[in-house]
Amino acid sequence: MTNGLARASIRFRPASFVGSLVALVFSVTIVTACGILLQTGITASVPPQRYAHTPVVVAGDQYARIDAAHADETEDVALPERDRVPAATAARIAQLPTVAAAVPDVAFPLQSTVPGSAPLPDLTGRNIAASGIPAPDAPAPGCVPGPGEVVLDRNSAHAAGLAVGDHVALTAPGGSGTYRVCGLAPDRGDGASAWFAGPVADRLSGHPGTVDAVAVRPRPGVTTGELATRVREVLDGRAEVFTGDDRGEVEEPGLADGRTLLLGLGGSFGGIAATTAVFVVIGTIALAVGQRAREFALLRAVGATPRQIRRTVAAEALMLAPVAGALGVWPGVALAHWWFGQLVDRGAVPEQVRLDVGFLPMVVAVGLVALAALLAGWVAGRRPARLRPSQALGEAALERAWPGVVRTVLGVAFAVGGTVLATVAADLDGEDAANTALGVVMCFLAAVALLGPLLVRLLVVVLGLPARACSVAGSLAADNVRAQARGFASAVIPIAMVTAFCGTLVFLQTTVRHVSDEHVRDAVVADHVLSPTGPGLPDTVAERAADLPGVRTATGVLRTGVLYQSGGALNSATALGVSGDPAALPDVLDLDVTSGSLARLTPDARTVAVDALLADSLGVSTGDRLSLRLGDGTRARPTVVAVYQRGLGLGDVLFSRDALTTHVTAALDDQVLVTDSGDADHAAVAHALAELTLAASVTDAAGYRAQADRDQELNAWANYVMAAVLGGFAALAAGNTLVMTVLQRRRELALLRLTGTTRRQVRGMVRFEALLVAATGLLLGGVIAWTTLVPVTRGLTGEGPHVPAGTALLLSAGVVLLTLVTTALPTRALLRGNPVAPGG
Repeated sequence: MTNGLARASIRFRPASFVGSLVALVFSVTIVTACGILLQTGITASVPPQRYAHTPVVVAGDQYARIDAAHADETEDVALPERDRVPAATAARIAQLPTVAAAVPDVAFPLQSTVPGSAPLPDLTGRNIAASGIPAPDAPAPGCVPGPGEVVLDRNSAHAAGLAVGDHVALTAPGGSGTYRVCGLAPDRGDGASAWFAGPVADRLSGHPGTVDAVAVRPRPGVTTGELATRVREVLDGRAEVFTGDDRGEVEEPGLADGRTLLLGLGGSFGGIAATTAVFVVIGTIALAVGQRAREFALLRAVGATPRQIRRTVAAEALMLAPVAGALGVWPGVALAHWWFGQLVDRGAVPEQVRLDVGFLPMVVAVGLVALAALLAGWVAGRRPARLRPSQALGEAALERAWPGVVRTVLGVAFAVGGTVLATVAADLDGEDAANTALGVVMCFLAAVALLGPLLVRLLVVVLGLPARACSVAGSLAADNVRAQARGFASAVIPIAMVTAFCGTLVFLQTTVRHVSDEHVRDAVVADHVLSPTGPGLPDTVAERAADLPGVRTATGVLRTGVLYQSGGALNSATALGVSGDPAALPDVLDLDVTSGSLARLTPDARTVAVDALLADSLGVSTGDRLSLRLGDGTRARPTVVAVYQRGLGLGDVLFSRDALTTHVTAALDDQVLVTDSGDADHAAVAHALAELTLAASVTDAAGYRAQADRDQELNAWANYVMAAVLGGFAALAAGNTLVMTVLQRRRELALLRLTGTTRRQVRGMVRFEALLVAATGLLLGGVIAWTTLVPVTRGLTGEGPHVPAGTALLLSAGVVLLTLVTTALPTRALLRGNPVAPGG
């Protein structure tokens, strides 16, 4: 009987279920897209190309690991730089009886940067011994290079017009020099490359005594598994052994960061999206059930039991889930493809990674939405099921003035929980504080959802005053909203969601951007900034710039990352390495030192300067030791010699450049900052700097800010996409709910028309109601966003939220337009034709 009633309701009254179906469809779409990204992050791999013919590869571990909160678990965080292995490892492996060859592999960026040299594209420098790794059976290069010689790939040499015997000036992280081309190599699968003698490549790499990897080939009859086992015994845990598709991770270190990003988007954001989806589904189905109160009252009056009512409502909701799954899965796949493509285009995920579109995320999405629909049906069916048959019709005609005790207690509990979480966020450092933002939003939204009717009833008393002063329609609208607070609260909640989500994510980014711009603008006091057009600038550029006439100070800035442990988790921080005399750094970079002195920085990793925000979050000050992991995972405990204020957009920690050069993948400067002497000709100095190297452009402090903006682009884009997805979803839910709410009022509007109210007056009343709903939702969402942003932005930037007026007005205008359109269109549809007496 129950399923028959449910099928009959859907069949003969499909309009009552359209709103619920729309909410379910979009929920499936969002959860499917996030699930596909999560699955891709778990299974992401890069097929080996360079090591395709090498069954075993030895390389450094590209993750830092700490013990997680749960026993027997570890937390893995991708290292900012490549972890390398000692060159002697290859010799030890080669001595194994199962090994036919153990070839050290070294790679480093190479540029032709000296004016007058032959123009070459950016190359990869390599050791000649590794020339046979990608193609063991290919012909050997034309020669074995000596100390002053190089072998170029044929395509690059021909493009530059070089032949055997010509000379070319090349610059690498470890130095510069002029080399004679002793041979040309055909395409060997290495791309644009230049091969050097082993000792020369070792020096030019900037990491003498270490190699990127060791390619290991077995003797005939030795399996890959056996070879890997024997190699691991020799390594004794000091490096990692890679086989199968894992070899591709050695070729593409960016895979670790890409995998982390995908796991974060698919997992963390997916969890928020799933929670939001459940939120929207429950609210929409509860509204749909509430609109059919008379129908359920009649069923109770004719003898339907409470259990039958509850099962009917749950069955109706559950029957919609498969249809929503069929309609929502494929848009979810399309959204995942677009999202993933954008990440690849921005370089956040290696282009060799393929999106893993499996059935598991789709099944989980449909199953989750089905459970949400079932829960929504059970919750929504409780009230009509509790009515006594003798009271059913009377109760259905009345709206409860106040929420129930349980609902009120839960709402207050969520409000208190959100407040406590926001307070905790104020004491956290930047990354941890940011991670709490959406949790705070969700707590407050849950409170608004539970206390919605009460909040609407109270707020309309104040917000309705301007409407009452405008016209009779405004007064009638204020009375309607207050009298039907429960129904209008269903429309207010999604609007509050739109405002809270978009406000938090967008204004969090605008605040970070604003403070970062302030710090960079105030800190960069250099007259000229050399920004590389290629992978970076060698340290010799800063040295040569310092020797130019009219230059007082020239400082190279190397940007990398470090890891630190806070709250049982590893977090990342930006690190700067500065060349030259640290006492002269304020000539080009004024970081506003509050304690200590930058002059105490030493050319090793024993001293460090720290941004005040990071120092406060870790509880360190001048003279304390700071536990860090450098870019390649090396542990360090430097002494804090200075604390400074202007770190956002620049760097959270500051080292001498020499302390970082052996711990980065390529020791190349990201900028060279130059300050002129007092009587120098600025134009002449800028011209001399432009002539210094072909691999850099000369700008002023604005160039540094532009580089800082590019570094923040990915985070900004990710936040805006999250805002668009969550805000768009909430906006669709709001529009869907508003349409359902207006269509429910067919009898009410018909009665107004019969009593002599004109169509224009009815439309004016509905318009005022829409404005009141928009104002209430904006106010509640704005309070939630502001309450979330204040502690989070103080943890991230040390300052309060920065809310651009234009952005805030645009968001508010969008919400108002949404409410006006989604109420005006169904109202016009209901007012067509002559008024007809409403049915009972």
